[in-house]
Amino acid sequence: MAKKIPMRMCIGCNEMRPKREMIRVVKPKEGEITLDVTGKLAGRGAYLCKKTECLQQAQKAHRLERSFSCKVAPEVYEVMLHALSEAERDS
Repeated sequence: MAKKIPMRMCIGCNEMRPKREMIRVVKPKEGEITLDVTGKLAGRGAYLCKKTECLQQAQKAHRLERSFSCKVAPEVYEVMLHALSEAERDS
């Protein structure tokens, strides 16, 4: 019997993809929103495709703010955009 592949929805493009193809954005109780490349950090999580377009769509529609119920600073988006663009180059 085939092993079940966990699926997650991208908050940018709203497509369902395997969890391993996504990058997790996490907000721990302390409140510092970061990218979780390991997928194991504690806290509330949302998933993004490994594309900068998806992050830009999520930023434009304020989807991270809705997912985490808090305001997200523009600097956080800049850091995540830089990390995603490097991840795109590596793949």
